Amino acid sequence: MKNVSKYQWFREISGIALAAAVMAGCVSVSAPTVQIAGSKAAVANAGGAGGPEFAPAEMRTAQEKLDGANKAMAAKDYESARWLAEQAQVDAQLAVTKARSAKAQKAAYALQEDNRVLREELNRKRK
Repeated sequence: MKNVSKYQWFREISGIALAAAVMAGCVSVSAPTVQIAGSKAAVANAGGAGGPEFAPAEMRTAQEKLDGANKAMAAKDYESARWLAEQAQVDAQLAVTKARSAKAQKAAYALQEDNRVLREELNRKRK
């Protein structure tokens, strides 16, 4: 076996590391069209589920992030576009959840109020 000096060994390893870094940098990130489409659908779904009425902050945030994702796509900054699209989808899902919760609470309150009115009517008829 050949004796390799520390300097030569370091130079060999550095060359390999540099080559790996260059190759990793050349790997292209594909356009996140699926994530953008999913985010658009999620924002539209949140809008239809009552998000603007019951979760306006989350809807606004989701729309802003979706807009940012579209701008990043136009600039070919696919990593940012993917991240913003995923965040927009999460915010839209949160808006849907909040809207559904608010609607359920509203329905529960209406049911309790209806029960109260019925009890008053029953009590009035008993007298």
